[in-house]
Amino acid sequence: MHNLTQTWQAELAHAITEVQELCQILALDPQVISQLIDPDSPFPLRAPRSFVARMEKGNIQDPLLQQILPLNQELLESSGFCKDPLQEKAANPVPGLLHKYHGRVLLIAAKGCAIHCRYCFRRHFPYEENTPGIAGWQPTLDYITADSSINEVILSGGDPLILKDHYLSHLINQLAEIPHVQTLRIHTRVPIVLPSRITLELIELLTTSRLQPVVVVHSNHPNEIDEPVKKSLLALHHAGVTLLNQFVLLKDINNDAEVLISLCQKLFKAGVLPYYLHLLDPVQGAQHFAVTAEQGQDLIRHMHARLPGYLVPKLVCEIPSANGKTLIS
Repeated sequence: MHNLTQTWQAELAHAITEVQELCQILALDPQVISQLIDPDSPFPLRAPRSFVARMEKGNIQDPLLQQILPLNQELLESSGFCKDPLQEKAANPVPGLLHKYHGRVLLIAAKGCAIHCRYCFRRHFPYEENTPGIAGWQPTLDYITADSSINEVILSGGDPLILKDHYLSHLINQLAEIPHVQTLRIHTRVPIVLPSRITLELIELLTTSRLQPVVVVHSNHPNEIDEPVKKSLLALHHAGVTLLNQFVLLKDINNDAEVLISLCQKLFKAGVLPYYLHLLDPVQGAQHFAVTAEQGQDLIRHMHARLPGYLVPKLVCEIPSANGKTLIS
């Protein structure tokens, strides 16, 4: 747990953005790395130093490193992969809002992230058109107010927890004034990659609103959960925040039953329940991470044999025309 708000902001500002520095920190041969990466990627390297510190030095196959390296494989085109795999543009009725499912809407609260995950399905998303700023949310709030079927608002992005507390507080307070909104859900990777962000002040603003807080974190590998991450997650848990984890099935990173079992066990010790295990969304640039549905089903069977049911996530994919996540049974 952290109580100095400047700590996380300083760490965010000094995230690693240069491959050369990453090579120095991890004792990697820069000549070898230079042959593998795309130096001109429009989706460049970005990772907090505390996250990089969890990587194994000298290991180019480290599962955390593989999630952030901008490989030249991303330049390859693959059938079925595109820039808007979930057709979110069609579900964007007003700037900053996505309305895909009954009863809930998603707000693009932030256009940036603390980390650039190479498999991100919104890596090509038009954020400039969808982040109206603190003074520009009124059309979105009016849309939610006019639809009494909306009982849950999801803050996403980018990552909403890179926003300063006063911005988050302002947005949450405005949502709390809409009578039919009951649940505030936050989708974030920040507690995993930048645990210093989970301050006493942040926990207070999440738990003092009348809205029921749910935080869905995103951890893909057990090596991501070190002691600071565990402490920050437990702080949210003990404050009454419902914590869930959704993760992506990624080739050569976590498509292994032992890895997934270990991750679910470590999450539970930190007060987090597994939620969804996603098949990769077919976004252009991420095709080298793809794992088949059949392998995903086999992994889930192994997990069921070793774990209690509440620690086994649902294997899902997202189909644009569906009314919710599609369960792969």
